[in-house]
Parts: sequence; structure tokens; C-alpha cells
Amino acid sequence: QGQLVESGGGLVQPGGSLRLSCTASGPTFSTYTFSTYVMSWYRQAPGKERELVATSAGGSPSYADSVKGRFTISRDNAKKTVYLQMNSLKPEDTAVYYCRAISRGGYYDYWGQGTQVTVSS
Repeated sequence: QGQLVESGGGLVQPGGSLRLSCTASGPTFSTYTFSTYVMSWYRQAPGKERELVATSAGGSPSYADSVKGRFTISRDNAKKTVYLQMNSLKPEDTAVYYCRAISRGGYYDYWGQGTQVTVSS
């Protein structure tokens, strides 16, 4: 029905930047319907629960307090892709980052497979 594929993770030094991408495909993601999905980024560090990092839902994006001013979520509906620009990275940002798409009304709820981000010197 639908699939999300993340990319862009890797190893970066503290203070560095990365940009994650998440591209949607499948019959439930036409160019129009993608624009109506709530797109979010989550992360899960070892031994911790998965947490919401940022959300794009058509209005102003929202962010976790821990990433405000450093991370920016954006989307290109024509490419059916959502991005997470991460600047001023800290070791505590190390986690597997997941993309999530929820359709209007919540009928469809998709997760990507995750991409590892490691911040270390």
C-alpha cells in the first residue's frame, strides 16, 4: 500500500550537520495525497523510548524542545519527500531516526525502516 524509505544518516562530529530524507512510494501516496499526510520524524536512542522530534502538518512545523533552533523539518510534496535538516549536532542526538506518515483521519499509518545518526568525535 505504501512505503517510506529514509536516507542520509551517518557519523558526524559534534557541531556538524546532516540532512535526512524520507521518500514515500506506493498507491496510497499520490502527489496530492502526500500533501495531506502528517509527516513526522522520531528518534530512538539505545535503551530509551522512541520520541517525537518534529512534525509537518500543513501549518507551522512543531519541534521537540531538545531540537528547537537546531533542526528544521521541510517537505517537497512534488517529490513526496520530507527532510530533516540537523545542525549543531550533539552527542545526545545519537539515535536511529524514523520517518512516519499518517493520513488524514488516521486510516493509514506508515513507518520507515530507520536511519542511524551517530554524533561522536
